[in-house]
Amino acid sequence: MNRQAILAVRKALSRAYGPLPRIGQGDPLGQLVETILSQNTTDKNSHRAYLNLRRKFPSWSAVAETPAAAIAARIRQGGLANIKAPRIRNVLRIIRDREGRLSLSCLSRMSDTEAISYLTSLPGVGIKTANCVLLFSLHRPVMPVDTHVDRVTRRLGWVEKRMPIEKAGAFIQQFVPPELMLAAHVYLVWHGRRTCKAGKPRCSECVIRRHCKFYRRIVDSGERFV
Repeated sequence: MNRQAILAVRKALSRAYGPLPRIGQGDPLGQLVETILSQNTTDKNSHRAYLNLRRKFPSWSAVAETPAAAIAARIRQGGLANIKAPRIRNVLRIIRDREGRLSLSCLSRMSDTEAISYLTSLPGVGIKTANCVLLFSLHRPVMPVDTHVDRVTRRLGWVEKRMPIEKAGAFIQQFVPPELMLAAHVYLVWHGRRTCKAGKPRCSECVIRRHCKFYRRIVDSGERFV
C-alpha cells in the first residue's frame, strides 16, 4: 500500500458514488451514543433509534436517570435494545462522574491517542466506536474499521490477513492524507455494502478492480464472480 494507490482508489470511488452528504455531528457525546446504537445494525435503523431517543428525552441527563427498560423501548428499532440501553445509560453516568457534567468537550484538548484511550475505557466502546467519534465529531484524521472497511482493504491488499482488525485502522491511516480520511472511510464503507460484498463480490462491476489483489488472484485462478 502507498499514498498514490490510496489516492487512485479514492478518486475512482468518488466518481462512482458521487459527493459525500453531511456526515456526523459536532457533539461528541451525541456521536458516541449514536455510534453505540449503530453497533451490529444498519445506519438507517440506528439513526431512527437515535432520533426516537432524542425526541423522547429532552437531555442526556434525562437518559442517564431513566430506567434501562424505558430507554430500550425507544431504541428498539436499532436492534439489541436490551444490551444497548443499559450500556448507554452506564456510559452517560460514567462520563458525568468523570467530568462533573454530561459533556465530552474534554476530548478536544486531548491528543488522538489520549482521546481513544479515554473512550475505550468506557464499557462497550471499542476502537472502531472511538474512532468514529473522533472522525465524525472532531474531524480527527483516524480511520474507523468496520466489517466493510476491513473486507475491502484486505481484498485490495492494503492490510495483511494476519493483522488484527483492532490494529488495521492505525495502519491504514498512516498512508491516507488527513484531509481525505473521512472521504476514504465513507467510500470504502459504501463500496463494501454495494459492490465488494462478503459472500459474492461484484467484481465485474467494480471500479477499483485494477487496484485489487483479490481480483487479480481470481482472474489468475479462472474463478468468476458476478
